[in-house]
Amino acid sequence: MAVLGSMLLDEKAVSIAIEMLKADYFYKDSHRKIFEAICNLFNDAKAVDLVTANEELKRMGILESVGGTSLLTELVNTVPSTINISHYAHLVKEKSILRSLINNANQIAGLAYEYEGNADEALDRAETLIFNIRDSRRTSSAVHLKEIIQTSIEQIDQAYQKKTLVSGLPTGFADLDQKTAGLHPSDLIIVAGRPSMGKSAFALGVTERIGVVNKTPLAFFSLEMSKEQLVQRMICAHARVDAHKVRTGFFAPSDWPKLTAAAGKLSEAPIYVDDTPGISVMELRAKSRRLKAHHDIQFIVLDYLQLMRGRDRMENRQQEISEISRSLKALARELSVPLLAISQLSRAVESRQDRRPQLSDLRESGAIEQDADLVILFLREEYYNPTPSNEGMAEAIIAKQRNGPVGSVKLAFIKEYARFDNLSHREE
Repeated sequence: MAVLGSMLLDEKAVSIAIEMLKADYFYKDSHRKIFEAICNLFNDAKAVDLVTANEELKRMGILESVGGTSLLTELVNTVPSTINISHYAHLVKEKSILRSLINNANQIAGLAYEYEGNADEALDRAETLIFNIRDSRRTSSAVHLKEIIQTSIEQIDQAYQKKTLVSGLPTGFADLDQKTAGLHPSDLIIVAGRPSMGKSAFALGVTERIGVVNKTPLAFFSLEMSKEQLVQRMICAHARVDAHKVRTGFFAPSDWPKLTAAAGKLSEAPIYVDDTPGISVMELRAKSRRLKAHHDIQFIVLDYLQLMRGRDRMENRQQEISEISRSLKALARELSVPLLAISQLSRAVESRQDRRPQLSDLRESGAIEQDADLVILFLREEYYNPTPSNEGMAEAIIAKQRNGPVGSVKLAFIKEYARFDNLSHREE
């Protein structure tokens, strides 16, 4: 009551309360509706006081149902001082969080009694319910430019002292790192291409460099391959052994030492693999937060975006992909890690004579292009029109880079091992 009363008495209190609160933070429905009426006045740049609030509630047709003019008067009379508005709003917010905890705890209890699936799935759902409370309460206040400048100068000084071309996580591909300066915290990186262009192979190559070589903790969410298939592919690529021969068992006895050595190196790497099929945005967020809290992951890979599920109430697939894209960017920002998501391209690529992909080919949503900080499109001309000059060659097209140049780099692709290399390391 003190919050609403303060808002009716002091317009400065209105701005403070609106910044801190949402209508659903209030326990009573009548108080929620009064808060909404005050917000309407504020949004229309109208004065907020007892009289205007009374008229707005009349216009909304709910004055009597919320308690009439007498309730508004009571709200005003119960306020000791509007100077304490921040404290009053904080109390409302705190009580709202506690109510949400109680409600979600009841849901979790019901889930535990009635759930018929895997217990781990129930645990993920319970964790998501709790994390969603924190998510809905997360706000960011404006800060003076002076505070931000200090942090920025420190970052500039660090870059000056290090004098390195790669300020983010290195991909291991020198020409690409030179153009991108590595993969940076909070960035959403989209790696896209038509089937068989090497998208997953590239993601695994980056995973190898970051996780195996640099020993940096990371998470790999594999929606297309099982974790066993993924790891077998990583072992073959790292060992440089023909993956098809390994799958069929027709590999040379001399390959065994290479495979076991690769398996040993990979087993020591801080790489965490999750192969939940059709993972939802909520599940991905919950699992990533847990991995960040327990293992301090610094990088996330998702293979691939179109296999994720959004919320059930989306009207169409385009809206669903847009929501997924925005959520991935928000997750990268929240955890302050680069998030690399593989994406399919539309069939429009196949209709062009040169098969050269474009940003507009990103499948099912322009939101992917908008949300991404870095978009890399893959093209292997050898796949469409093999010639001696393009044998074992691939092109990584930097179609968008929010903080750097666009362009393209050439990479070596060794299809027997399903791996990319720098051209200087190409095996003839």
